[in-house]
Amino acid sequence: MKLEQRIWVLLRLGMGWILLWGFLDKLFGLGFATAPDKAWLAGGSPTFGFLNSAAYGPFATFYHSLAGNVAVDWLFMLGLLGMGTALILGIGVRIASYAGTLLMILMWSSLLPPKNNPFLDEHIIYALVLLGLATIKAGQWFGFGKWWAKRKLVKQYPILE
Repeated sequence: MKLEQRIWVLLRLGMGWILLWGFLDKLFGLGFATAPDKAWLAGGSPTFGFLNSAAYGPFATFYHSLAGNVAVDWLFMLGLLGMGTALILGIGVRIASYAGTLLMILMWSSLLPPKNNPFLDEHIIYALVLLGLATIKAGQWFGFGKWWAKRKLVKQYPILE
């Protein structure tokens, strides 16, 4: 495997872990970003704290209105689980990367302007990494991407690659 392929593998696994970890921490309240009493399994909302308290800027009212919505909670958690798992396994990397890019842009827009830079923060960098993963078929190295790409459904709908 070439050096650049190894770097993309590490970026794919790293982004997958960031997303999957967010799911696990919010589900179980592991005490990192989510206290145990705020865990989803303990009856907490995985979106309420951030959207209600942290969101600011021109779209704050919109994000505040979404805080704690059950449908938003489920979409967010299923998205984190699906995107993180797909990236780690190397299957569905394209669709997971596009969905992750959308999530990152939404998270970026909830914090405008960013506190440490006029427009750029880690959400934009993550989005760019995810777009890179989508375009180079990063699941084919150190993952199940080659096997996945041969499935009939994936051949019929390449976005699932």
